[in-house]
Amino acid sequence: MAGGPRRPAFYLGVLTTGFLAGGFLTALLRRFLPESAARDFFTTAVNPTLGPVSVDLLVINFTLGPVGLDVTLLSLVGVLVAYFIARSLF
Repeated sequence: MAGGPRRPAFYLGVLTTGFLAGGFLTALLRRFLPESAARDFFTTAVNPTLGPVSVDLLVINFTLGPVGLDVTLLSLVGVLVAYFIARSLF
């Protein structure tokens, strides 16, 4: 049974909040940390992309993409922190 806060919208909200917080921390560190190994370690990103995807429906055709995601260590830490906060609240 899908009751309580553990439904898919809960997890989607936690992921969204975590990635936004982690992205903010990454941008902050990229701006204010001097060039060092720590800055490179925390702000190195993996960019998986999807696309372009073409859709032809005979009447209309369109192309989506490429859609990418910028994943850093701090964005994953943001997701973990958001999950622990949400778990403690609910």
